[in-house]
Amino acid sequence: MLQKTRGIVLRTTQYSESSVVAKIFTEKFGLQTYLINGVKKPKAKIPMNMLQALHLLDLVVYHKAGTQMQRISEARLAPVFRTIPYELIKNTIVQFLNEVLYKCLGESIADEALFQFIFHALCWFDETETADVNFHLAFLIRMSRYLGFAPHFQCRVDQRYFDLQEGAFTSILPLHPYFMEKDDALFWEQLYSFPFEQLNAIKIPNAQRKLLLSNLLTYYTLHTASFGQVKSHHILEDVLA
Repeated sequence: MLQKTRGIVLRTTQYSESSVVAKIFTEKFGLQTYLINGVKKPKAKIPMNMLQALHLLDLVVYHKAGTQMQRISEARLAPVFRTIPYELIKNTIVQFLNEVLYKCLGESIADEALFQFIFHALCWFDETETADVNFHLAFLIRMSRYLGFAPHFQCRVDQRYFDLQEGAFTSILPLHPYFMEKDDALFWEQLYSFPFEQLNAIKIPNAQRKLLLSNLLTYYTLHTASFGQVKSHHILEDVLA
């Protein structure tokens, strides 16, 4: 049965000489697997350059519940990215976020609120003139709310530590290594609460930004099943240095 939905491309893998399998997070059906034929042909209906990481698509798909591999009837970029593919910092940030998203979004039912958050955040990032070097931090902290493990930022004066396992401040030094100092956690709070348009008002030294990202990845590891190791953040840190 033909269905219309929006989609966010996460990953493509080679299937045959001219075909790929694409993992696409859709608005209506959650993460789906699509077999796409002829992507490398000169007049491909769905060309390979349409299936780059986190490209946004309008789709017409053949959807059959319970089928592991679906097919796409029509696809078009909507919107077409204006800056992300061509600006090094933006593209590197998006490649990093793509790796994290792929690890977080398992084969799942639809989550329209999560889809819309990712979709609108990417649109804003593409349209903004200057790539904010804090965008990926703010994106991941805010996405944790949609994934069900948003940090709790309420704290008392005596609570000097932020427990990454509990996602909350504590006055007692945790017995495990998964915590950060209060001052670092307050940067998290700003990144969580400031609108994207005001992120450039948050001044974070580069070394501290690396620490905040490292703690964020630890936080995701602690709260996401089978999250595993993220590799692309090393490239991101080099580019942002």
